[in-house]
Amino acid sequence: MDRFELRRLDYSLTEDHVALQTAYKDFFKTHCSIESVRAAEPSGFDKNLWERLCAMGATTMALPESFGGDGATLVDLTLVAEEIGRSLAPVPWIDHVCTARLLSRLAEVEADVVNGTQLSALDPQVENAVGPRLIPAGSIADHVIIRDSDSVVRLTFASRPAKVDNIGRLPMAWVDPAAADTRTVVASGAEALASYQRALDEWRLLTAAALVGLVEETMTIAAEFAKARYTLGVPISTLQGISHPLANMAITVQSGRNLAHRAAWFLDNEPDERPELAASVFVFMAEEAAKAATMAVHIQGGLGVSAEAAATAYLVRARGWPLAGGDPGASAQQIAQIVAAREAEV
Repeated sequence: MDRFELRRLDYSLTEDHVALQTAYKDFFKTHCSIESVRAAEPSGFDKNLWERLCAMGATTMALPESFGGDGATLVDLTLVAEEIGRSLAPVPWIDHVCTARLLSRLAEVEADVVNGTQLSALDPQVENAVGPRLIPAGSIADHVIIRDSDSVVRLTFASRPAKVDNIGRLPMAWVDPAAADTRTVVASGAEALASYQRALDEWRLLTAAALVGLVEETMTIAAEFAKARYTLGVPISTLQGISHPLANMAITVQSGRNLAHRAAWFLDNEPDERPELAASVFVFMAEEAAKAATMAVHIQGGLGVSAEAAATAYLVRARGWPLAGGDPGASAQQIAQIVAAREAEV
């Protein structure tokens, strides 16, 4: 078995991967406390945190060197996304880098987009919408990329659309293409639509990776509480009704992480070989993250459901983030179509 074939089966992290993840874990631990997350909820965006994150190179790393980026792999990006989920960081990093990478495949990318000075967003829904559509970062984006029939179109607005209240606490807004001040066709045809589909796959992959980090931190919060809370003279963590759900959370984290790394590797190296993997990890984490976060709240009982509890903040995002791309069931249908078509060829 050659090294390339081995890598298709082994998704363990290298020393460089670990160093990258540690750097971003420390960054968010320092600059993104739960208090700052709560403070950013009205707008869904922490501008100061975003500027710090951009200064660290989180936006440039995602783009090819030919556009002034650092040429990071998708595995690298999943590691950053995981830390964003772990900290509930109120920044549109996933939306921005997926859009910027799409533009790099279709056209020139402005320096302001590369370095994050201008925010980009895209419509992450599987179905090609007609008319107004909800965009996860629509209330703060400087320009929005959408599909329109067989074209990829860039929209800009003189005044940004108003934020819509949502369970994920995202800077979400209704975006009406007809109300845009400028409408520019970036590219058209089959290649343009294929590139847009690739951007959707990357959005789902990175959102799933963020949910992995979210679940792991939720598990940590619940486990620490369970170890300190006693009943009948023993920690509640020793009770099967508590320890077994915590074990299930740990299984979810490791399963989701492994699948995310696998999907990232195939998207980078053999995108046509396993095209269903990105949607698969998204559907898996969309369901399991909500279950895990709900259990974490249950473990803490009345404390967990209080408005100021960290577990509640994680629960609303575990439920809300996957819905930013529409119904996860649409992604499940996409998986079924890919698998059915592959089986029909055998």
